[in-house]
Amino acid sequence: MFLDAEADGAVRQRVAGLEAATGVEAVAAVVARADSYPEIPWKAFALGASLSAAAAVAMVLLAPGWEAAEAVVDTAVAVLAAGAAAALATVWFAPLARLFLPRSRRQAEALQYAQAMFLEAELHRTRRRDGILLLVALFEREVVVLADRGVREKLGPAGLEPVAAAMTAQLARGQLKDALLAGLARLEETLAAGGFRAQPGEANEIADSVIQQRGPS
Repeated sequence: MFLDAEADGAVRQRVAGLEAATGVEAVAAVVARADSYPEIPWKAFALGASLSAAAAVAMVLLAPGWEAAEAVVDTAVAVLAAGAAAALATVWFAPLARLFLPRSRRQAEALQYAQAMFLEAELHRTRRRDGILLLVALFEREVVVLADRGVREKLGPAGLEPVAAAMTAQLARGQLKDALLAGLARLEETLAAGGFRAQPGEANEIADSVIQQRGPS
């Protein structure tokens, strides 16, 4: 849905190469949005209505000759129309909608979605507890890298931060494919430096396909 066939194939090939070199089980994933955020249109409505009401009051003060009844009707229509337009705009324009969503909320929702996906993909059931999920949440513009305890114990709590940073830099440029490939490349470097090596004859426990989901509606 978000990666064309060529990009999907490139990411899957990169995942396979990483696993062949390090022996871990990695999954790359993309979600359109981690939550539906029903409060965003209402926040936009309130802001649009407030600004319209303030403008209407200013016009009344600057034009005292208006008839009172006409001014009330015009003001009510303008306030409701402005609020509705602002709310509708957040539905169609993601950058505008993100203005009504604090960064902390975006991070929290992306992390929660990643945690649920980690369990759904059964990355916690690998033999050596070395499953790793690299998730890109498109609407939130957030990256989450989750690893099982077999990886965390070797790399430490901040060991995967360079992976997330490499992905975030590419995502900021709007390059989804490059974000995933950069994250996988940095992950392989990090794992190799941490002593992860594939063992002969190891089976692939998790499919290398890229997970692509729309998220909550």
